[in-house]
Amino acid sequence: MLRLLAASLCLRCQRVPPLPFSLRPCVTLSSAENPLTVDALYNLSVDIQKVRKLKGWVLHQSPSYTREVAELLRDLGASGPVIARILAAHPEAVLCDPEQMRAQRELWTSVCPSQRELVGIIEKFPASFFTSSSDHRNQRDNIAYFRSLSLNKRIVAKLMAGAPQSFGRPVEQNDQMVRTLQRAYLELGGDEANMRVWLQKLLSQNPFVLLKPPEALRRNLLFLRDRGFGAAELLRLLSRLRGFVTELNPDAMRRTLAYSRDALGCSEAELRDVVLRCPALLYYPESILAERFDCLHGAGISTAQIAQTPTVLELTPQIVSHRIQRLKARGYDARTGSLEVLNGTKKDFEMSFGKLQLRGERPLFNPVAPLRGDD
Repeated sequence: MLRLLAASLCLRCQRVPPLPFSLRPCVTLSSAENPLTVDALYNLSVDIQKVRKLKGWVLHQSPSYTREVAELLRDLGASGPVIARILAAHPEAVLCDPEQMRAQRELWTSVCPSQRELVGIIEKFPASFFTSSSDHRNQRDNIAYFRSLSLNKRIVAKLMAGAPQSFGRPVEQNDQMVRTLQRAYLELGGDEANMRVWLQKLLSQNPFVLLKPPEALRRNLLFLRDRGFGAAELLRLLSRLRGFVTELNPDAMRRTLAYSRDALGCSEAELRDVVLRCPALLYYPESILAERFDCLHGAGISTAQIAQTPTVLELTPQIVSHRIQRLKARGYDARTGSLEVLNGTKKDFEMSFGKLQLRGERPLFNPVAPLRGDD
């Protein structure tokens, strides 16, 4: 759930219509497509229609370096289909100056264990690789900084890929948040010997935490402490929320906690226990929680069941309804059984669902199995 939240945080920013490539002042925009770019992309089997539909402005610019980009990717070991997918997803790459691309290759190979892994990163995060040349100095400085924290190269590469903005800014800004996280970890009772591993795990799971103001972390931890959470509980929340506590604010948490307490009919102490078992509860506004409570109650689920398994509130009403119907078809009544079987990702649910089929049931009919005749 939190991985899905991390993705949704990036989408909150309002989309801006694509503008001519501003990283190189010498680029020019023409009313007609650049035939050299179009022909080169065709020769690489790139889906031109997809490019025209999503980022057609790229095809109108000159100069472009399509062949040079393809050659660089090929030298890294990328296959033809992989190159085509990268350029279809991020055609802006063809506007990057070859010298800039070589500099990027040097930077990334300094932290990637292999060229194969680098190709995988570029395919998944092309915009992180094909970035502004003005960021190279900050990128080098930030790589050196994170390596000085004893973070392994693979984690540094993951940070560069997932949150490239944090590597394009001065080291001092990242250092402020890292120091704030380290200080909070120690003040809440964390073991200094384990701090490097804890920080490495948190940053790898949520690199966007680096882009948040340190004051947000301190303010939210103070609010939760005032609500009765002890130091060990706050450290547990900080670890389980993977730094997403910086996305919260006291006013929103106050409203969410008040609604949850009323909906569950519980005390403050019981509410803290619910939050510790389902930290994501802190994120949802009252309208979302009301919709999910109504869905569960409509399916015959009691408030006591929800309080016992609060992580079921992480599921959308559509998912809950679908899973309850599937369980009902197998003879499982969620109104009287545990809600744990509803929880988790689609893969988790399918595993639980499969285990239910094995409990005291006759084997399902296999339509391709040979039928036994009478003796």
